[in-house]
Amino acid sequence: MSSVLYDAPGPRARRREAIWSVVAGVALLAVLYLAYRQLDEREQWDPERWQVFTDPPLGQTAESVWRSLLVTGLGDTLRAAGVAAVLAAAAGVVLAVVRTAEAPWVRLPTTAVIEFFRGLPVVLLMFFGVIALGMPLYWGVVFGLVIYNSAVVAEILRAGIVSLPKGQTEAAYAIGLTKIQTLFSILLPQAVRRMLPSLVSQLVVLLKDTSLGFIVGYAELLRRIQTNTQFFGQRYWFQFFVVGAVIYIAVNFSISRLAVWLERRGTAKAAGGVVAAEQAEIQAQAPGAHPA
Repeated sequence: MSSVLYDAPGPRARRREAIWSVVAGVALLAVLYLAYRQLDEREQWDPERWQVFTDPPLGQTAESVWRSLLVTGLGDTLRAAGVAAVLAAAAGVVLAVVRTAEAPWVRLPTTAVIEFFRGLPVVLLMFFGVIALGMPLYWGVVFGLVIYNSAVVAEILRAGIVSLPKGQTEAAYAIGLTKIQTLFSILLPQAVRRMLPSLVSQLVVLLKDTSLGFIVGYAELLRRIQTNTQFFGQRYWFQFFVVGAVIYIAVNFSISRLAVWLERRGTAKAAGGVVAAEQAEIQAQAPGAHPA
């Protein structure tokens, strides 16, 4: 038995895989145990330190701590990421369409622009927006995220368009559709569905890149974690780090699961249509079948 991409492993290969899986699992458990021991020796698991989230010192309340993390910090992170994602997606579609133009004087400069911005660090673009263009911190962060991610999204969509069979384009031209109509009605919807995993991965990267706003002074989640650590003392840095990591993982995991659900929902609809059509054809060809 073999799959499309590789041959199924035989008995010896499966034994080797099982052995190496056990070895890797034991090694991982050993590393986690050593990390736990190191943190335990530094009293990082002391329940008193974790009370900073339930009964914080210095006259603060648990509500104020969680509000600074979830409402202010995460709220500003999602606000920047949400606006940047929408703008980057729109700009990416435009760049992808122009990138596929037949005229070299249009296609080549667009290609140069995309490659140039893909090669720049996001934090450099944020600094450029804040310092060179004089933008407020929020819009400087959004500017950097949009410029970089629009170039990446454009390349993802272009790859999806190029991967489609050429016969679809030829068929669209044959029935009288223009190039723009073909792109937006036939090619782009399929490219988005085909490249959905890559687009979601880039969305997760965009969300994580909002933490670079910490460097330019934007008060996102990472900045709020640092502020709380400085206020309550460095002895709580590990606790705030763990909570911040859990928040980031929870948000990114939710985005990934939402994308998986949307992809399965779209695939199920498409599959349902195909099955229904096949069943209708079989019924029509069955002996004694009568046309509806």
